[in-house]
Amino acid sequence: QVQLVESGGGLVQAGGSLTLSCTASGSTFGINAIGWYRQAPGKQRELVATITSGGGTVYADSVKGRSAISRDNAKNTVYLQMNSLKPEDTAVYYCKARRQLLDYWGQGTQVTVSS
Repeated sequence: QVQLVESGGGLVQAGGSLTLSCTASGSTFGINAIGWYRQAPGKQRELVATITSGGGTVYADSVKGRSAISRDNAKNTVYLQMNSLKPEDTAVYYCKARRQLLDYWGQGTQVTVSS
C-alpha cells in the first residue's frame, strides 16, 4: 500500500506562483512514476505532469513552459511548481503514484486562482 499526501494548495492571484508537494509513505519501494492531475468543476480529470523513477518528465500542453515537476527521493516527495498562474488553473490537484501497475491517489489539494 502507498499513501500520498498533497500540500501547498491555496488562493493565489493570477500571474502568481505556487508549489505543490506530494509525499509518499508506505510501500514506496518500486514506485515507477508519480503524476499530478487536476479536476476543475464540470471538467474531466486531466494529467498535468508526471515524473518517472528515472527522472523523465511529461507535461500537459496547457502548463508546458510555466511549470516544473521535480522529486526529492530522500524525502519521498514530488513537487509541482507552477508559475504565471491563470484562472483556468483553478482545480483540485491530485497526486497519483503507480506501483506495479496499481495506482494510488492522494486526497487532493485545492488551487484557486483569482483574476
